[in-house]
Amino acid sequence: MSDAPLIKRGSELVLKIESLAYGGMGLARESNFVIFVKQAIPGQKVLVRVYKKRRGYAEARVIKLLNESPNAIDVCCNHYWICSKLQSLSYSEQLKEKSAQVEDAFNRIGGFHDFKLEKVRPAKNIYHYRNKMEFTFSPNRWVLASEPEGVDRSFALGLHIPGRFDKILDIKNCHIQPEIGNKILSLTREVCLKHSELRPYDPRSHIGFLRFLMIRYGINTGNLMVNLVTSYHDINKISPLTDALLENFPEITSLVNNVNTRKADVAFGEYETLLFGESFIREKIDDLTFEISANSFFQTNTFQGEILYEEVKNLIGLKGDEIVYDLYCGTGTIALFLSKNAKTVYGFEVIRSALDDAEKNADINDISNVHFIKANLDTYFKSGQLPKRIPKPDVIVVDPPRAGLHKDMSSYLPKLKAKKIVYISCNPTTQARDAKILFENGYEITRSVMVDMFPHTPHIEMVLLFSK
Repeated sequence: MSDAPLIKRGSELVLKIESLAYGGMGLARESNFVIFVKQAIPGQKVLVRVYKKRRGYAEARVIKLLNESPNAIDVCCNHYWICSKLQSLSYSEQLKEKSAQVEDAFNRIGGFHDFKLEKVRPAKNIYHYRNKMEFTFSPNRWVLASEPEGVDRSFALGLHIPGRFDKILDIKNCHIQPEIGNKILSLTREVCLKHSELRPYDPRSHIGFLRFLMIRYGINTGNLMVNLVTSYHDINKISPLTDALLENFPEITSLVNNVNTRKADVAFGEYETLLFGESFIREKIDDLTFEISANSFFQTNTFQGEILYEEVKNLIGLKGDEIVYDLYCGTGTIALFLSKNAKTVYGFEVIRSALDDAEKNADINDISNVHFIKANLDTYFKSGQLPKRIPKPDVIVVDPPRAGLHKDMSSYLPKLKAKKIVYISCNPTTQARDAKILFENGYEITRSVMVDMFPHTPHIEMVLLFSK
């Protein structure tokens, strides 16, 4: 640690990358001082330049690769570092690194010094697995160093450069979405470049028409939705693009136009116009059918989503007489999945549109033993809003946002006195923090499973079973 002050912004160092840090950066040490390195993988020896120095750590980027990692593999695309980040690391090593990150979080943050991940469920498909992709139109194209000089910077259709709200990398081919999505992407770009009125929206000046191209796939049904998000309503202006899409892709079962007139850079429209087909796609999980609208939440990896729900069901071991609470239930997928093995399931969610989708999907599947309740779970139970007619739970399933449980929710959860709590999380650091609170209130971690939902990315999905 004594050498740490010698490291400053602009310092150049030769480092050996030891492991992956949570979030996907390479982790190295110089005299026990931690340095996170962008676009580096374990096993590489690299020359780096420090661009940020903080108390306790620094961040750096690779200037030159000196020795390649033995676990490096060929990549499919030249822009993987923007979205997938881990594509240059073999899949088996990705799983090992993610497992190590989980165990480190529970040892270091949760204080579970003997925690060992019990089970890992690898992905069935490591490419073409996403059932939803969202691409941004922009007049401010980010040009890669590998691209030729003189590239037109006035149009892009692709993904955000990390840390830049106004710069978009033009994407020709995305390897984690189904192949038809790349064909739709290419045709959309081609049509827009031919029609000057199809002008991309500029988030700085707030001028322009086209904002987002969203594509949703029914992996098990073959349904296909294209959602064009515009800054205002003009069916005539958008018709060259919609006509071309329908003419070239008979697979499209839903074509909608969401209108977002606000400055907020989101693909969620204030209102929607149905242009073709139905306003939703259908997807199947196990023997359940779900209707998914443009703005509905649904697990973005259908195959791994089904594995996740199976693991939840297996961990609980329902016998048929249990009362189950599904907290942060969203559109009710888990609640409906568990319903046939439980007496009654109660789903709690604050977003009204999500509850509407949940109730609709219960009707579609003729499920009557699931009830959905609008509830802000930060305060709902603590403030005594739970109706007395609703029985106390035998089992609780909780799947909170990335930030984890609100402190009032995590402290109140044990007071519901459920025999089992299943905690699903996409952030093992906040899950480890909350697990410590549950442990202090009499619950022990009895099972742990990692389900790899997003190969080639740093994202981690964890399932824990807590028992009294």
